[in-house]
Amino acid sequence: VQLQASGGGLVQAGGSVRLSCAASGRTVSSYTMGWFRQAPGKEREFVAAIRWNGGFTYYADSVKGRFTISRDNAKNTVYLQMNSLKPEDTAVYYCAASSGVLSSTRSPSAYKHWGPGTLVTVSS
Repeated sequence: VQLQASGGGLVQAGGSVRLSCAASGRTVSSYTMGWFRQAPGKEREFVAAIRWNGGFTYYADSVKGRFTISRDNAKNTVYLQMNSLKPEDTAVYYCAASSGVLSSTRSPSAYKHWGPGTLVTVSS
């Protein structure tokens, strides 16, 4: 599975951005998909995840109520709608995918496939 994230860029605080992650190589309709981010000098952290059928979603406390993860299995794509952005949301955002039962939807080590990331910069 190859993943390609897009949609990053520069946005003012309070603004919105929608990230997309397109999968290729095989269908990911049965995969758990996740978004992680890594700010300069910090470890990669969990942002959001969604189960294969979209019935279960998970969010980091820091983004709950502001970010929404969704997926379109027909397009083999997962999205991250980010609203009310804050400067502390500045990071490289990565999408990840894994099949089967994950040990934890919030742990980077549970995901087998990763995309190259897209930079989101939120200016104050």
